[in-house]
Amino acid sequence: MTIRRTWQIMAVAGLMLAAAGTGPAWGDFYCSRAVKVPGADFGSTPMGGVIAPDGLTIYVASDHTGNFELYEAARPTTDSPWGPLVNMGPTVNSPSWDHAANISADGLSLFFPSDRPGGSGGMDIWVTTRPTTDSPWGTPVNLGPTVNSSTWDMGPKMTPDGLSLYFHSVRSGGYGGEDIWITTRATKDAAWGPPRNLGPTVNSSGNDGEATIAPNGLALFFNSDRAGGSGSYDLWVTTRRTTNHAWEPPVNLGPNVNSTTIEWCGSVSSDGATLYFVSDRPQLWGPCTVYQTSLTPMTDFNGDGKVDGEELRIMVENWGTDQPLCDIGPVPYGDGVVDTQDLLVLSQYMGQEVIDPAVISYWKLDEVEGATARNSVAGPDATLLGDPVWQPDAGAVGGAIRLDGIDDCLVAGFERDPAKPPWSVFAWIKGGAPGQVILSQLAGADWFVADRATGALMTDLRSAGRFSHALCSQAVITDGQWHRIGLTWDGTTRTLCVDGDIVAQDVPGNLKSAYGGLHIGCGKDMAPGSFWSGLIDDVRIYSRVIKP
Repeated sequence: MTIRRTWQIMAVAGLMLAAAGTGPAWGDFYCSRAVKVPGADFGSTPMGGVIAPDGLTIYVASDHTGNFELYEAARPTTDSPWGPLVNMGPTVNSPSWDHAANISADGLSLFFPSDRPGGSGGMDIWVTTRPTTDSPWGTPVNLGPTVNSSTWDMGPKMTPDGLSLYFHSVRSGGYGGEDIWITTRATKDAAWGPPRNLGPTVNSSGNDGEATIAPNGLALFFNSDRAGGSGSYDLWVTTRRTTNHAWEPPVNLGPNVNSTTIEWCGSVSSDGATLYFVSDRPQLWGPCTVYQTSLTPMTDFNGDGKVDGEELRIMVENWGTDQPLCDIGPVPYGDGVVDTQDLLVLSQYMGQEVIDPAVISYWKLDEVEGATARNSVAGPDATLLGDPVWQPDAGAVGGAIRLDGIDDCLVAGFERDPAKPPWSVFAWIKGGAPGQVILSQLAGADWFVADRATGALMTDLRSAGRFSHALCSQAVITDGQWHRIGLTWDGTTRTLCVDGDIVAQDVPGNLKSAYGGLHIGCGKDMAPGSFWSGLIDDVRIYSRVIKP
């Protein structure tokens, strides 16, 4: 992008500071590496880790006495260390099990599960209230048979408006072992209505529970032992566009948060920027500790590793719309429209280089010697075959690698089944000739190809159907200039991109599965004529769809 063009966009953005559009949207975010909450290593087995909205009180259930009871710890400011755990006393606790509590946004109601006498089943949900935050807690009251069942009902978490209560239960009518349910009421003084299961999009055939809702109601965090996790129970999140929309399929919070042991969901801070949870890492069923992770908006919209005028251009083009990618403010979920809030958040990251946490493989190709191209994230390194030449000063981004078009290429281990969305792959290329391949998968398909007739970008990654076909563009990439090429798949739409523009797009049906390794610079079968003659740089694979 030219400097002139960037300043034109900034001028337009400045004019938009006085305007706002309409339409629902929510932004993508990622989790920082989890760390222990300072001063919250309470020993024994603290469960819950729910921090009050003002950040000055933490509530846990602990077996200090050999039986789970409710405790609280306080601190004078949010920067101060936590004081010692204090038992909440006989008015709240009982000789039975009293488990992890959740406090309402106004600090006047504390919900918790207990198997004390007077309930409907194994574990019931109870609530204790107080008239002011300085008053003592009153005698707990059972939520009654409308909410509680004859089985176990646990993990109550109330929404900030006090009108909805999420919990998990093993009652009948679910989709697995423990399911997440919700009960609602018309006003804070009204009775709770019959619980409703969140359905098979959220719940799995396994155990799902400990749900906690974000302050704006657009993200629901919970733990689950479903397939696709890292350990026994992982933390997952489901999101929705507005509170009137349905929940989307859950996404695992990934290795920055989850471990090989168990994570229990705690609470989200009142500003929505921090998630608190409990984990027994490093030993399964060992002592638990309270952890926290920051929820940070994804500001690298086009996935090029930096936040610059291109992100500003994308935001301006989507101003006032329901584009989820750009709705990043207030952090981290957005507010339902691409507007000044998002522009202010973007400005805080402008000019920074970033590594998108959705990058699952990243070959910078900046080496100066050796037979290995290092993967900058957790994916496999690539091995050089033939005699490729490192070009440390000739890349589009740093260095690059030059291939001879005869037998030079790079090979890496299996990275991703292309049939499983969402994903994107981007690379910088220069040179080449019609019919040559930039990226392919062994025993799979040629992902990036220069069309044999025109030299335009195409992909032969196609659907499994009888009438499958390649996707071809008219964007020539063999003209001796640097081009950034991309391919994205969201489960419905197959998209080719060149230099920030969508150049071809279709809806092919489900793509074919493949599990072979990747070839950089040649075709899937390493056939003569498929080897790339030119430069390749900065190859990235993402577990999300990137906006070109």
